[in-house]
Amino acid sequence: MDLYVPILVLAVLAGGFAIFSVAIAPFTGPKRWNRAKLDAYECGIEPTPQPVGGGRFPLKYMVTAMLFIVFDIEIIFLYPWAVSFAPLTNDAGQVIVSGLGVFALVEMLLFIVTVLVAYAYVWRRKGLEWD
Repeated sequence: MDLYVPILVLAVLAGGFAIFSVAIAPFTGPKRWNRAKLDAYECGIEPTPQPVGGGRFPLKYMVTAMLFIVFDIEIIFLYPWAVSFAPLTNDAGQVIVSGLGVFALVEMLLFIVTVLVAYAYVWRRKGLEWD
């Protein structure tokens, strides 16, 4: 339990600072309200009226999200494989085979080729360009 005391103290200090900052802000902050401060702020762009139902959402956002997931999953599979990839050597110091074996190497190469084919397809179809 002694090992967790510093972490617990740090968590209490962080929580106390957060609560103190939120509680003291209304009393110490400036109170000069004007129309510009009360307006909605959208990255410097004047807000535009939206339809009641929300309107159509551009498909480009969802395609970009799916592409991110595809290429992010590649990293999720590559990272543990790279970490556990330790070579096995014989008495003379020569590398015999990797720690995962030749089968794992071939499987990872097939996986990378599959993802690169998907990447080439998306690139050729101009799916990476934001217009």
